[in-house]
Amino acid sequence: MNVTLIGLGKMGAAMARRLLGSGHALTVFNRTKDKAAALAERGAKVETSAAAAILASPATLLMLPDAETIGGVLFPAAGPASPLAGRTIIQMGTISPEQSLELAGRIEAAGGAYLEAPVLGGPVDAEAGRLHILVGATTPQYEQWRPLLTALGPAPLLAGPVGRGAALKLALNQILAAEAAALAFSLALVRRNGIEVDKFLDVLRSSSLYTPQFEKKLPNMLGRTFEPASFSVRHLLKDVRLAAAEGRRLGLDTSSVEGLAGLVGKAAETGSADADYSAIYAVIDPA
Repeated sequence: MNVTLIGLGKMGAAMARRLLGSGHALTVFNRTKDKAAALAERGAKVETSAAAAILASPATLLMLPDAETIGGVLFPAAGPASPLAGRTIIQMGTISPEQSLELAGRIEAAGGAYLEAPVLGGPVDAEAGRLHILVGATTPQYEQWRPLLTALGPAPLLAGPVGRGAALKLALNQILAAEAAALAFSLALVRRNGIEVDKFLDVLRSSSLYTPQFEKKLPNMLGRTFEPASFSVRHLLKDVRLAAAEGRRLGLDTSSVEGLAGLVGKAAETGSADADYSAIYAVIDPA
């Protein structure tokens, strides 16, 4: 397919490489232009504006950090809005259901089509084509764009209409934060009590409490090494705060999620905003 991708951070760049490797004709745009240079060498067409990039393809994938950035790209405060008429925007970052629905309304009012497809997984998963893709769309939209999405993940899931994919992603990222916090606290408790970490891990790995995510973050926590970031504290904080806000909107007791937000927020405030989210260990167990 002929497709555009806007947003070339770690995830966006990995997705771009996957799309190019899958044979798609790719146009890219990024506000920081040097991030597109390596993709140009691989055959991507680089545009100098979001508007030109959107015009270049029937569909544009957005991998941008938050709703404010998305709005600024599609509907800039200075100058005209992006040319959306007749184009499909596929939003793949993590935003709230309310933000996604508002975005859908603005795009459709401008003559475009919108669906959400946030992803679970990191840059390595993106480049390998094994992302979990959570689609919020109509069934015809899902069927139309599923061949494109399967280049990035083998089984895109139709969660329901716009808003449900976003809600599902917040639910999953809240678990990501909770698992990391739980492991960090238990690991710190064991170490400060003089218990051999291997004994703790032997029990944990053989129990129903174990999750493969623990294995990925254990080396970071044990060595207090939180670079490079597979998923940053800054981005996790945004997602946990969105989950808490959505919970409040729904009338849920959000005390557990608010606690997570406070913990991740402390990591961000103490210089670890761009570090891997496993840096919350250093908040729970100060050196």
